[in-house]
Formats: sequence, structure tokens, C-alpha cells
Amino acid sequence: MRVSDEALLAGMAAGDREAAAAFVRRFQARVYGLALTVVGVPAQAEEIAQETFVRAWRHAGAYDPRRGRVATWLLTIARNAAVDVLRLRRDLPLEPEAMVAVLTTPATVEVDLEADRVADALRVRNALRELPREQAAAVVMSVFYGLTAGEIATKEKIPLGTAKTRIRNGLGRLRDRLGVDNG
Repeated sequence: MRVSDEALLAGMAAGDREAAAAFVRRFQARVYGLALTVVGVPAQAEEIAQETFVRAWRHAGAYDPRRGRVATWLLTIARNAAVDVLRLRRDLPLEPEAMVAVLTTPATVEVDLEADRVADALRVRNALRELPREQAAAVVMSVFYGLTAGEIATKEKIPLGTAKTRIRNGLGRLRDRLGVDNG
């Protein structure tokens, strides 16, 4: 019988080492895959994944199931940690258009085929590729770069309401294409 994500997280919050280990095993590929998609450097992605699980362990008791699934909560922590690393990096320009190009160009899977990571990355890339360019750019700037709608409006030289609409519509279309529900 499979233990629920919530039960593993509760066990981790209570200090159960076996629950914590099972939690990490269950989510490590997805967390690493998201981090790698954002930063593009395997060594940094590993560090981000480790930091994500440390943060999850520290804040496991604060998880509220009414606000979303465990996977969503954990991947939000991973995304935030990855964005923090991107903001600190000075070796790459932080141009959202470059990130959109990386995420929307056809992916080649010749290096390694870690099933969950590759499948998730391909699904996201394909879904982003199906969005209008303006919506894809707004979603990437918001989700991966943590920009506010106001910052996106300024960068894109568009009204604030247009930026908000592009983000909302883009995220809605992504949810539909990826089969994500809000419950």
C-alpha cells in the first residue's frame, strides 16, 4: 500500500527518518528536474534539490493541505530556491526571452533519460510551445524569474492589466494542457 504524500510529510515533520527518506525518494527526480530546467547546470541543480528538501523538512509542520497538494508545495519551494540561485548568478544574463527560447525550443534527450525529469520537462516545454509567445513570455518571467505583473508590464512596455491577463490566461492554458487541477 502506498503511503500518501501528506502522511510522509507529516512523518518528516515529526522527525521520522524513514518517512523523510521515502519523501525524498518520491520527489527527488521532479525537484532535480525542475531545478535543472531553471538553472541549466547539473551541479547547481543538485545543490538546489538538497536545499529544497532541507527547507521542506524545516517547514513541514507549516504545510496546509487546504492550500494545495504536497507536490505543488514542494515544487514551489524548489522553484523559489532555483530563482534565488539565478538572481545571484552573474555568469549568465537574466533575460526572460532567453529563458523562453530555452523552454520552447524542441528538446533533445540524448544525454540521460531520467524518466520523471525528462517527461516533466518535455511536457512543460510542449505546453509552453503551444501558448502564444506573449503568454509564454509572461508566464516564464513570472514563474521562473519571479517578476511581478508590474515588472513584466514595464519590461514589455504594456499596460499592467495586459500583463496580468497574459499571466492568468497563460497559466490557465498550461493547467489545461498539463491536466493540472486546482483541487
